[in-house]
Amino acid sequence: MSGWWDYVAAWVVFLLSHLLLARPPLRPRLDARLGRRGFLYAYSALSVALLVWLIAAAGRAPALFLWPEPPAAGWIVLAAVAAAAAILAFGLGRPNPLSFGGTSGPFDPDHPGLPGRIRHPVLAAILLWALAHLAVNGQLAQAVLFAGFILFALAGRRMLDRRRQRTMGPAAWAALVARMRAAPVALGPHAGRRALVAAGSVAALLLLHPWIAGPAVLSRFLP
Repeated sequence: MSGWWDYVAAWVVFLLSHLLLARPPLRPRLDARLGRRGFLYAYSALSVALLVWLIAAAGRAPALFLWPEPPAAGWIVLAAVAAAAAILAFGLGRPNPLSFGGTSGPFDPDHPGLPGRIRHPVLAAILLWALAHLAVNGQLAQAVLFAGFILFALAGRRMLDRRRQRTMGPAAWAALVARMRAAPVALGPHAGRRALVAAGSVAALLLLHPWIAGPAVLSRFLP
């Protein structure tokens, strides 16, 4: 049972960190102390650390198989992770008033870049990653893990949209979303650099997968 208790504890801490730190009254206090950018960096680092703990705890939980691994499982996950990495590389680090993870600065709704089509890049990437991993991981702990992240991404998207609608007003929010969707699709500045970041991130995940999640997956794609 110790493996299950570690897994449950990881889930509790992960969810509490997102429910408490990103909302009043803690968020304004942390913004004031760390600055908006400092808070985002610290929050991102904490989220990654807790995610690694959660994935590792799922790997240590007792193995209870629900369904077998489908054919071409590795390629399914690789395609989804590559798409998720591209969404993050092209969606983060630019102004995005409708979601988190964007930078401060002037925002041009007529040239929004990827956020014009995917206004919550982080949640979209999590959703892709979780859907692909759920399809190929039939163990109970992993199924709960990835199903939980699917719900987390969908609920987070709804919560962020409602929060922005409250602060901006429903009419202004809807008008901005429509204007961004009508803008031409453009990758934005530094497209080559962002593509390299995405490719490098996928390569790093393949190499580090044994230490992050347990199974070594790189050999699946080698001749």
